[in-house]
Amino acid sequence: MDHATRVGNRLLAALPPADFALLAPYLRKVALERDTVLIRSGDRIEHLHFPCGGAIAFIVDLPNGQTAATGVIGHEGAVGLTSALGASRSPVTAVVRVPGSVLQIPAAQFMPALRRSPAITSMVQIFTRSLLTQFQHVAACNALHPVEARMARWLLHIHDRADGGNLLPLTQETMSELLGVRRTTVTHVVSALRASRALKSNRRGQLEIDRPRLEAVACECYKVMSRRIDRIVSQGAAEVLHATPARACQPTGNRLSKAGS
Repeated sequence: MDHATRVGNRLLAALPPADFALLAPYLRKVALERDTVLIRSGDRIEHLHFPCGGAIAFIVDLPNGQTAATGVIGHEGAVGLTSALGASRSPVTAVVRVPGSVLQIPAAQFMPALRRSPAITSMVQIFTRSLLTQFQHVAACNALHPVEARMARWLLHIHDRADGGNLLPLTQETMSELLGVRRTTVTHVVSALRASRALKSNRRGQLEIDRPRLEAVACECYKVMSRRIDRIVSQGAAEVLHATPARACQPTGNRLSKAGS
């Protein structure tokens, strides 16, 4: 089985085998539960996380205690890659919103591999472009579109990365955090979405969606954003494959093969 099949993360899967081999000995598979905080804003970046499933939200924490989501990633992204751009501390809080697994690697092991591998450098650039695209769209959407459309968009983004069918493990508190609004506003929006049958139920800790109806409620940002990010990742993967090969490294034991043990 090749590494592209095994790793489950699109960024890592795009790497040529020689470049992936620079990282593989240090990758450890970790299962993450809902609401796990991978890193808090201002924390030193000690590890990078490459999701293989589930959904992770990037949250901005304001001085007055309010929070708002700026992006959601799944198996197409990573947490902590800003360390590759020279940042030693995280600018955002990363929280697991849909349970899944990640491949974790210490930043101290990732950085030497980055310096040796043009393909890994290209991988970092791909993710940076895709994340900036998402941030820009989220900012524009927040300024221009009503809260019902924005909630529908977030739910669709999360559903794209979830494996639990039409049930999303989201509380009203989580939706309040994603949208940057009060819980009373979330209650009104959930009621409106239920009236339109875009939401079938909102049992405690879970939302059941009707995807076609939810897509009808969401603003155009959902489809535009999804297409652009997928295009960036897909085209970037082709660029990575044509990058200059990594310099040879000494073989070591492969921890990835023991992932989850």
